Amino acid sequence: MLSLLVGLVAGGAGMAVAELIASISRSWRSPVLDVGDRIVDNVPSFLKELAISWFGTNDKIALLVGIGSLLAAFAAILGVIALRRNLMLAIAGAGLFGLIGALAALGSRTGASVSAVIPSIIGAVVVGAVLWWARRQVIGDTSTRDTLRPHASHRRRFLASLGVLSAVSVGGGLLGRRFDGRFSAEGSREEVALAQGASGPPEVPAGAQGENSAPFFTPNEDFYRIDTALTVPQIDADSWTLKISGMVDNEMELTYDDLVAKGLIESDITLTCVSILIGGDLVGNARWQGVRLDELLAEAGIQAGADQIVGRSVDGYTCGFPVAALDDGRDAMVAVTMNGEPLPLEHGFPARLVVPGIYGYASATKWLTEIELTTFDAFDSYWVPRGYAAEAPIKMQTRIDAPRGLDRIPAGEFAIGGVAWAQPLGIQQVEVSIDDGPWEPAEMSAEVNGSTWRQWTYRWNAPSGRHTVTARAIDNEGTIQTAERDEPLPDGVTGHHSVVVLVDEA
Repeated sequence: MLSLLVGLVAGGAGMAVAELIASISRSWRSPVLDVGDRIVDNVPSFLKELAISWFGTNDKIALLVGIGSLLAAFAAILGVIALRRNLMLAIAGAGLFGLIGALAALGSRTGASVSAVIPSIIGAVVVGAVLWWARRQVIGDTSTRDTLRPHASHRRRFLASLGVLSAVSVGGGLLGRRFDGRFSAEGSREEVALAQGASGPPEVPAGAQGENSAPFFTPNEDFYRIDTALTVPQIDADSWTLKISGMVDNEMELTYDDLVAKGLIESDITLTCVSILIGGDLVGNARWQGVRLDELLAEAGIQAGADQIVGRSVDGYTCGFPVAALDDGRDAMVAVTMNGEPLPLEHGFPARLVVPGIYGYASATKWLTEIELTTFDAFDSYWVPRGYAAEAPIKMQTRIDAPRGLDRIPAGEFAIGGVAWAQPLGIQQVEVSIDDGPWEPAEMSAEVNGSTWRQWTYRWNAPSGRHTVTARAIDNEGTIQTAERDEPLPDGVTGHHSVVVLVDEA
């Protein structure tokens, strides 16, 4: 038990020092975050989908907890090796810890400098030093004996020393996190809010909210977040620029003020993640303000042959979608506000791409820093080599919001409610089937535009017993949503949403 404790304290001290060192520079990061980023970049696509299905928007927390648990287990093993077996082997293990962190730092998508390895290296040195000190305290020298023979007279003092070291490590780690918080962009966002005169949450368009459906506008704090950033990039709007490059006649570089001065449009647009399951919640609707993308690119001058628009994030992430997606007049934009306020930090402040009708992994670049015109033959965006489709139009879906699966409701009239989307065409009708019976039309709420989900209500005189409720959508071209079920990978789910409902006697 003492050996395990020593290993955990050594590992904690190393991580605390690494965190503290990493907080000195904005170009350095915690080894845990660097390793986490490399896992996100290299994990097989099916595992990514599995993680999202298990943990939803908490997948990043689950990953960091998993990394922390593995590091704790590894550190505990090093403690056993150091005190019961071979000190030099344990120190070599600490060196491996540092090497993995250093390689992860150098593998950054944005191209880290050699100095980025410093937190990992120093952290590993601290782990080795604590192991050496602990063995010397317990055994009395640094020889490699096969048995642990602690000096009883020193045990209490040694445990007290471990307690102090643990407390100092915790304090150092918290201090590192606090120093790292110096680089928060929240102050810049507040300045932008004052300058823009944030209007607050938008009013729901008349007749658009359905009964027993999700709120027409998804509150910013509830809006789904799926991206590859383990920590939210902190960008000051005053120093931010947007570059437009590649196959354009006139390369451009715009400041935040330059962008806003071009004039903002406002549009209600639903965003959807390709990882959404049938009936899932990785979809949300918001009122966005931004600069029209087609007008911005027309000013730059798209050259003949360019068929892909690539958005680049400050963290190295890339999205890519067809130039042709802008030909139908949809409100694709470089967005700067969301539901009446500057973009939240976690949703892309100071600017992001919003493109109706294309799954987020291929279009919704957050923390946008560059738009490049290129071709699909010349460039694969981030998720394409990982098995996702290069082009990703959103597939028509409808979702039953109430009742939920296995809900108990009383017999009698019940308003079944839900949402449907088929961007950018829009939804004409939703139909409901009870127990595989005939399809019956639902009452449709007002349609705001083709890029926004449409809400619906079906009034059901529910008899007692166990029943299955199924919904399907029909778009504005008359296409009926397919019943064929398909998985999210590589280009989105298909299939009807069904729920089983338990109806009690009145």
